[in-house]
Amino acid sequence: MSSPPFWLSHHPEAELARTYRLGGVHVCARCLGTYPVLFSAIALQIAVRAPLRWRWDGLVAVGLLLPALLDWAYGRFRPLAGSNAWRTGTGVLLGLALGRTLYVHFRSPLPLWLLVQAALVTAVAVPVIVLRLRRQGRG
Repeated sequence: MSSPPFWLSHHPEAELARTYRLGGVHVCARCLGTYPVLFSAIALQIAVRAPLRWRWDGLVAVGLLLPALLDWAYGRFRPLAGSNAWRTGTGVLLGLALGRTLYVHFRSPLPLWLLVQAALVTAVAVPVIVLRLRRQGRG
C-alpha cells in the first residue's frame, strides 16, 4: 500500500525538475516559498493587529503576485526554463501578496485587492491552460 501524496508535491513525474527532494518527497519549489511566507504573513499581521487598509495594498497585491503568475505561465510552455531558486523566490513574493489580501479577507470578506488577484490569475491561467491543451492535442 502506497502512502497518499504530500499536498505540496503536485507535479507529475515529467516536471520533477521543478521540485526539491526533501526526505524522499518531491516538494514544489514555488509552493515551498509561498505557503510558509503566507502563513507567517497572516500570523504577523494578526499579532500586530495590522490595519485593513495600507497605502501600498495595490502594489503588494498585484506587484508581488505578478512574478509568480508570469513565471508559472511561461513555465507551462517552457518547462525547463528558470530555476528552482527563482521559483521559490517568486513563491515568497506570492506568499506576501496572498498573506496580505487573505488577512484582510478574514477580517472583512472579499476585499477589492483579493478580487483583483483572483481576476488576474483567472485572466492569465485560463488562456494558458487552453493553449497548452490545444498544443497537447496536436502533439
